[in-house]
Amino acid sequence: MNMETIREWLQRVPFEPFEIRLSNGEAHQVRHSENVALAKTRIAVAYPEADRMVHCSLVHINSITALQAV
Repeated sequence: MNMETIREWLQRVPFEPFEIRLSNGEAHQVRHSENVALAKTRIAVAYPEADRMVHCSLVHINSITALQAV
């Protein structure tokens, strides 16, 4: 996955929550664009309610899919 693809997802108007799936089987949901820090080769996803942050290498992202609205 590349930075430009993720940036496109983050800049959609209106924002559309999405999930990233990693090569190790983990999945991380991005429900708000402000909970993400995007760098050239990494992404950090914050979970403020759990006081947790995960860092992922972009090369390990296998897919991005839209989350279904509830």
